[in-house]
Amino acid sequence: MRPAETSLPGWLDRSLRRIGTGVAFAVFGVGGTLLSFTLFPAIRLGSRDGAVAQRRINRALRGSMALFIWFMKRLGLMTYELQGLERLERPGVLIVANHPTLIDVVFMLSLVPDAGCVVKRALWRNPALRWPVIWAGFIPNSDGPALIEDCARMLRSGRSLLVFPEGTRSVPGRPLELKRGAAQIALASRADILPVSIVCDTPFLTKDSVWYRVPARRPHYTIRIEASMPADRYLPPDVPHAAAARRLTARLASHFTREIESVLGGVRPAGL
Repeated sequence: MRPAETSLPGWLDRSLRRIGTGVAFAVFGVGGTLLSFTLFPAIRLGSRDGAVAQRRINRALRGSMALFIWFMKRLGLMTYELQGLERLERPGVLIVANHPTLIDVVFMLSLVPDAGCVVKRALWRNPALRWPVIWAGFIPNSDGPALIEDCARMLRSGRSLLVFPEGTRSVPGRPLELKRGAAQIALASRADILPVSIVCDTPFLTKDSVWYRVPARRPHYTIRIEASMPADRYLPPDVPHAAAARRLTARLASHFTREIESVLGGVRPAGL
């Protein structure tokens, strides 16, 4: 349910949120750089081995992301509600989420314990972020079978993996376009899929938007974590792997579309 709007005049509320958004992203950039050169290296150097360091760095990363979400909410930049949060506690599942806004990754990393994540390979060339993402055990989004196998190996080890199958932010008003990578990972690993729908009730930090173009009203996020589903359901013996991946991808796209429509229209859809 959307919280009550502020009592401030519209022009003043919007101006304050524009300033607050600039402050928030400045804090994110400066704070992230400081953590990359202080806390994360200290954790790595102070840990007995890579596995211990990975768990500790992921806890620190989760805490820092949660702090940033809290900071944005305290600044009055957005509100949010979580549904089915307890389902994220289960290890070894493939968490598949849609991607409407810039802070979706921040949201999800703040919620999932010890989550692996597929991230842009460009981060491996970023001097501030290269070592934290390596130490956290994240996987670069390279193409080909190697990416699928790396992700499947992580899931088989018992660690959950977060994937945004759109690959980039969706465009408001256009149909969702999911790539088949998430479905291929699910089928290769035989891991259960945990679908997470992220819905923002007004365009905010969308693709090709700029941070200072804040919406007329404060955005409200609804994040739904649905019941998990077995990937094997979409890979019967008589169906080729490629066809099963297409079928599963189409099913996920349909699910996310219905979830978005249900939140924005107030109608609860059937599950997957």
